[in-house]
Amino acid sequence: MILVMGLGNPGPEYANHRHNVGFMTVDLLARRHNISFRRTRWRGQAGSGSIDGARVDLLKPMTFMNESGFAVRGYASFTNASITSIVVIHDDLDLPLGRLRFRESGSAGGNRGVRSIIDHLRTDNFHRLKLGIGRPPEPISSASYVLSPFAPSERESAAAMIERAADAIELFVREGPTAAANQYNRS
Repeated sequence: MILVMGLGNPGPEYANHRHNVGFMTVDLLARRHNISFRRTRWRGQAGSGSIDGARVDLLKPMTFMNESGFAVRGYASFTNASITSIVVIHDDLDLPLGRLRFRESGSAGGNRGVRSIIDHLRTDNFHRLKLGIGRPPEPISSASYVLSPFAPSERESAAAMIERAADAIELFVREGPTAAANQYNRS
């Protein structure tokens, strides 16, 4: 089983914000593969299904970003998911809009949701798919930027990135992390 977790903030007021690209990707995967979400006791929404014959669980923490680790730790423990079978999808300010990057482990890179997961799992040895949202223009703070929707001029690029991110996860499931990183880290 592969546990694919998308980071974001719950609630309709955050639905199209840059910080929610993880949720957007997981929602797209759910639509593509007819996976329905249900509430979990770990303050999340989860759904189980298959991608190309492999079991995949999708998870969206219904905590705010900074508490995402609570949901992933509880769900991973309940399902006996191994740390190496977890993929976390999240936004990244240091990548230009539209760029994807897989990482097998490493620091939180300033993302408090990833920091929460590292703290709750007590390891950083899980896969990440980073989705580039770019840096804010001056004088906008990073916090304000990630909690804002994509500008009209960015929406097409953002939508294409979400599609490519879902494709990347499908390749990860089908052929593994190396194949996915080789294909998507270059583009």
